[in-house]
Amino acid sequence: MDDWRIGNIRVTRILEMCDPLRTPSEWFPDCTDEALEPHLHWLTPRSISPATGRIILPIQSFLVRTGRHTILVDGCVGNDKTIADFPHWHRRNDGTFLQRLANAGVAPEQIDFVLCTHLHVDHCGWNTRLVDGRWIPTFPNARYIMARREFEAAQAASGDATRTYEDNVLPIVEAGRAVFVDMDHELDKEVRLEPTPGHTLGHVAIGLRSLGIGAVFSGDLMHWPMQCIYPDWNFRYDADPDQARRTRWAFLEACSESGRIVMTSHFPLPSVGTISRRHSSFWFEQHLPR
Repeated sequence: MDDWRIGNIRVTRILEMCDPLRTPSEWFPDCTDEALEPHLHWLTPRSISPATGRIILPIQSFLVRTGRHTILVDGCVGNDKTIADFPHWHRRNDGTFLQRLANAGVAPEQIDFVLCTHLHVDHCGWNTRLVDGRWIPTFPNARYIMARREFEAAQAASGDATRTYEDNVLPIVEAGRAVFVDMDHELDKEVRLEPTPGHTLGHVAIGLRSLGIGAVFSGDLMHWPMQCIYPDWNFRYDADPDQARRTRWAFLEACSESGRIVMTSHFPLPSVGTISRRHSSFWFEQHLPR
């Protein structure tokens, strides 16, 4: 099921792809065979490919329809992007994402806001599309909301991240569609940005609340259910490892107490569930809202 409700808010998953990419130790340097072995029975085959031993990583956006707005949370990898480190993402020419958006009943022109949890290549690719050799906004009528701190970090990036900024972010700014906000920002009474720094300096989660039901898109503050069991395990690309750990512990603690529905970017499908306390750490119970 790719469609559920948070109170009166309708949420639809827009899945771009789901493939085995890296082994656990490649992405989580603290992960050991000894720690992993007791969990392989539930991680395989939905989260770890039995053929390759690699983590199966969904790349997905979330379409959010409130009574007032049509919102896209994050923008996946996109087409025609130069991503040398991940050949499967490199210069794609695939209509799946836009077709699945259309299947959900929404055209790009109908998106009111694109909310960016952060500006990594697998979360902002569909911000833009290539037309006649130029990058233009994929969602021409949308305001692209991003934390000011995140934009500044992306602007100052070097190496491969420079290309991400130039292709996925700068064209939005030049088109006058970017809106820079504080990391703690209320879009309206049902949707707000919440500061969750660490993976990137300006990373935000996206909180929803309707009819007394709370939910949150966690972005990349955690990438894998094992990080609930081992919150100190950082992802290889976390910009500030110490801050990432603090943010993750605080987030897991808060969600375990509140019962908030957690909608993750990269956990195995359906990627949605709740957090509970288990001994000295946590457990992600995967289920869709009723």
